[in-house]
Amino acid sequence: MLVKKLSQNNFDNAIANGTALVDFYADWCGPCRMVSPIVDEIAESRPDITVCKVNVDDESALAMKYGVMSIPTLLVFKNGKEEARIVGARPKQAILAELV
Repeated sequence: MLVKKLSQNNFDNAIANGTALVDFYADWCGPCRMVSPIVDEIAESRPDITVCKVNVDDESALAMKYGVMSIPTLLVFKNGKEEARIVGARPKQAILAELV
C-alpha cells in the first residue's frame, strides 16, 4: 500500500475511518529520515492501516492544529480520533505497539 501525502484538503477524509498512522515530518530533519523507511515498511506490511505523511513545512497549519511541536511526530487515529502520539525517532516495534 502506498503512503498518502496529506494536506489540509484531504486530511480529514484520510483519518475518518479505521486506523490511520500519520507521520509529521520535514525533508531536512535527520530523525525524520530515519523514521521514514519504517513508516514505508508499515504501509507495505499493514494494508489494514491507512499510512500518511504530512510535510510540516508545507502544511504548518495542520501541524499547529494537532500540536506538533517537534518532528518526527507520529499520530495514530482511530475513526478520526487521536489515540496515540509518538514523538521522536523510535524503532519499528515501538511504533507497531501503538497501532494495536
